[in-house]
Amino acid sequence: MTEENPAGTPTGEPAGEPTGPLAGKTAIVTGSSRGIGAEVARLLGAAGAGVVVNYRQKAPRANKVVAGIEAAGGRAVAVGADLTAEGGAQALVDAARDTFGGLDILVLNASGGMEADLGEDYAMRLNRDAQVSMLEAAVTAMPTGSRVVFVTSHQAHFIDTVPTMPEYEAVARSKRAGEDALRQRQPELTGRGISLVVVSGDMIEGTVTATLLDRARPGTLDERRSDAGRLYSVEEFAAEVARMVTADVPTGHTEYVGGADHMQ
Repeated sequence: MTEENPAGTPTGEPAGEPTGPLAGKTAIVTGSSRGIGAEVARLLGAAGAGVVVNYRQKAPRANKVVAGIEAAGGRAVAVGADLTAEGGAQALVDAARDTFGGLDILVLNASGGMEADLGEDYAMRLNRDAQVSMLEAAVTAMPTGSRVVFVTSHQAHFIDTVPTMPEYEAVARSKRAGEDALRQRQPELTGRGISLVVVSGDMIEGTVTATLLDRARPGTLDERRSDAGRLYSVEEFAAEVARMVTADVPTGHTEYVGGADHMQ
């Protein structure tokens, strides 16, 4: 397993020759020490990509994800970086270049805002400002043919037309603001030969957000299961996110995963 020094800088080189459809490619997956991000990282690693696994505080979780990718014959490195802090985004890009030689895939999975101890503006700083900062740092290293995948929720994507529960509204509006800010950069991305794809999902079984919402309003998950027919698991949703990395879709495409028909 790749080790890190206390500052979070990767040291050492992953072993083995890459194989698979993403062999020779490098991916950054933000917020990938657990949940959807960790599973996306695993899938991209299994497809041959070198993967930068990003965490904010929980290094052991990220190292476990790296160990799993490497045990399956893949290549990965764990990098501690707070995307809301100055230099956080650049640290991930530097790790991609230094460890794997470049950057071809950026999966913007990190999100939050329901935390009670990180400030009233944390949702907007993470879900909008940090997404833009990460994109701006990444595009300087991404060649023609690269792809950016932004992960969001139906509750955020449709917030301007479909109300969500009050407990989630601030997060939803900040994530929609992040999506809008990224889409505003499509002309620049197109000029660089980089495509942008948005993946929007319903509540996902087992995620932190779904758990917090169900805790704030008991019965929320049962209600969504009833309305949508079923909810995707972390593994199922992550597979859809990973699929969009190479899917033959135009830039700006939105992929709806589960239960969006009644919102459109």
